[in-house]
Amino acid sequence: MIAPSLLSADFAHLSQEMEWFNRSKADWLHLDIMDGVFVPNISFGFPVLKYVAELCTKPLDVHLMIVQPEKFVREVAALGAHVMSVHYEACPHLHRVLGQIRDAGMKAGVVLNPATPVSLLSDIICDADLVLLMSVNPGFGGQKFIPHTEEKIRQLRTLIQESGSKALIEVDGGVTLENAPLLMQAGADVLVAGSSVFNAPNPEEACARFAPL
Repeated sequence: MIAPSLLSADFAHLSQEMEWFNRSKADWLHLDIMDGVFVPNISFGFPVLKYVAELCTKPLDVHLMIVQPEKFVREVAALGAHVMSVHYEACPHLHRVLGQIRDAGMKAGVVLNPATPVSLLSDIICDADLVLLMSVNPGFGGQKFIPHTEEKIRQLRTLIQESGSKALIEVDGGVTLENAPLLMQAGADVLVAGSSVFNAPNPEEACARFAPL
């Protein structure tokens, strides 16, 4: 599956961006929420999210790069989000937060930063519907892919299979048409692509090229 990231969209023309996006072969719309505290950048807040949710006809994949993400479970659920993902590093009570997300009617995702090992998920993997592996250091779009992510995907796939978990593996950061096949072969289920889709000469066509992978 392909989940283009709104972070790379033209915010001056969001309605036009959503028109081609809704026609495209994209599976989800990935939404990165940053607070300037957990990551060194600020993206957009709930007024923009609400506007996008009204325009988008595809499932919303909401990624909170913020401290205390549990405070916003209700707000994200009110958008009609399909997935809400929170960082392992931001949630000392991760089991509780994943339960709150599921209770609100969403799929619960947990995110790992590049330096966080997959092994830390062993006690929580069966409570997650999705694991998002950051393949860049979070906070900015357009960064280069961290090669070790491929090995982390393989490690995570093994953990999922051995535990009996049904979690999907999502990869976010530096994803291109060139490295996408390798990521899928390693075991990824969902690829987040920002600039390689939204900054392409024909974004709708770029989605179509990702779709068969």
